[in-house]
Amino acid sequence: MSHPPTTSRSSAGNPASLIVVCAMGLFVLGLPTLFSATASFDQGPLYHLIKQLVGVVIATIACIVVSRIDLEASRKFVWVVGIGAVAALVLTAIPGIGVSVNGSRRWLGIGPVRVQASEFAKLAMVFCVAHYLAINQSRVGEFRRGFVYPIAIVSVFGGLVVLQPDFGTAALIITVGLLLVFLAGARWSYILPAVGTAVALFAVLVINNPNRLHRFTAFLDVEGNKLGGTYQLYQSLAAFAVGGVDGAGIGQGRQQINFLPEAHTDFIFAVMGEELGLPFTLAVLITFVVIFLLGLLHLRRAPNLYQFLLVTGSILTVTLQAIVNLGVVTGLLPTKGMSLPFISAGLSNLLLMGMLMGVILNTARTWTKPVLLGRSRTMEEVTA
Repeated sequence: MSHPPTTSRSSAGNPASLIVVCAMGLFVLGLPTLFSATASFDQGPLYHLIKQLVGVVIATIACIVVSRIDLEASRKFVWVVGIGAVAALVLTAIPGIGVSVNGSRRWLGIGPVRVQASEFAKLAMVFCVAHYLAINQSRVGEFRRGFVYPIAIVSVFGGLVVLQPDFGTAALIITVGLLLVFLAGARWSYILPAVGTAVALFAVLVINNPNRLHRFTAFLDVEGNKLGGTYQLYQSLAAFAVGGVDGAGIGQGRQQINFLPEAHTDFIFAVMGEELGLPFTLAVLITFVVIFLLGLLHLRRAPNLYQFLLVTGSILTVTLQAIVNLGVVTGLLPTKGMSLPFISAGLSNLLLMGMLMGVILNTARTWTKPVLLGRSRTMEEVTA
């Protein structure tokens, strides 16, 4: 099999390169907001800022490493990566290895460092599903080979994350996986029942969990539950109200001081709204829209189905996670802990985002011109 040639032209104007530029802008914008959100913490005003800067450095190194690998040659290791991610998810359930926080076992304790295994499960799922669908491209319309098997791969990752429990991340993994299977050419008659089944299963899990059911029903009446189930959301909305159009100014916000829990992670967008105001919050929203649109433009250059699905999965993971976070913080979705890509504090998510950007930057270097991907064409035909 021939590999796509490396372009000698500058990739500065390439859509994929512009995506990475947008990500860097979000990183930079998030730093002063994070500093303000954590300035009153017991560890001191610089602790979390330095920790975030270290995370950005590590994420940048990961991005550079991933951007230089040969995506085709590395396919021989895809299942190794997948098995490793599954093993990490299983290890979170083992006492002494897995770390429990607020009733959920989502982290692996490695000395003083905590690694959230589900973050890397997102990336591993994309690689495994993309690889499987690419090698079975000519049979993707079949029920067993083109639908049941790839959905089983997605279900393994999503199911293990549900057991942690982390319904939000599981829903993200399953949604991205279903979209990849659909875009590879699976039939609507297979996809729609699968979507209905997934929604029904999540509904059953929520109904049978009193805490999650209360969280969902409380979300429908924020004002009436502001001292209970929607306290965090109520404080978030108050932050946006205080910030208004102009914002209170960096360091002048008050909601993150003993009012808004998780202000530096899941609800950092509310801090940004209070201190920087409408122009900056709109800028964040527009940047994620631009990332998505640039991704669609870049995908026209994909040389084969495998790399098409890799980049699609990377773009969907970033943008759908952003949609969930922004929806939760603004009261459009039920409260669910999920980081805002590139901005929220958290080493695991920063590292994941760096690796996703590495995949995209890799293709900015190797994809040369638009290629039309035919559904029935084999990988050899596409890359010839």
